[in-house]
Amino acid sequence: MTYTKSSSTPLLEKKVASEKYPEARVIVLDDDVNTFEHVVKSLLKIIPGMSKERAWEHANRIDKDGASEVWCGPLEQAELYHQQLSGQGLTMAPIERC
Repeated sequence: MTYTKSSSTPLLEKKVASEKYPEARVIVLDDDVNTFEHVVKSLLKIIPGMSKERAWEHANRIDKDGASEVWCGPLEQAELYHQQLSGQGLTMAPIERC
């Protein structure tokens, strides 16, 4: 806060500091346990707006590259999706900041 003098009484001016809400990435890792179908079903069930086509693209990328970022957004939601996908038995990378 800063003081501003006007006539004889000081006034406080409020400074608003806007911080961007932290964002995080949800990454599914390849494993030898989950089938393509299970990965696709889990992504469709947990990730909002996930299409069947995109879910299959992620499943193929996970198999080919070893990992795929399936969602990026607000940290709190990322934590929820990470927990839910892990609960479906998917192998998850630690949450990373975007």
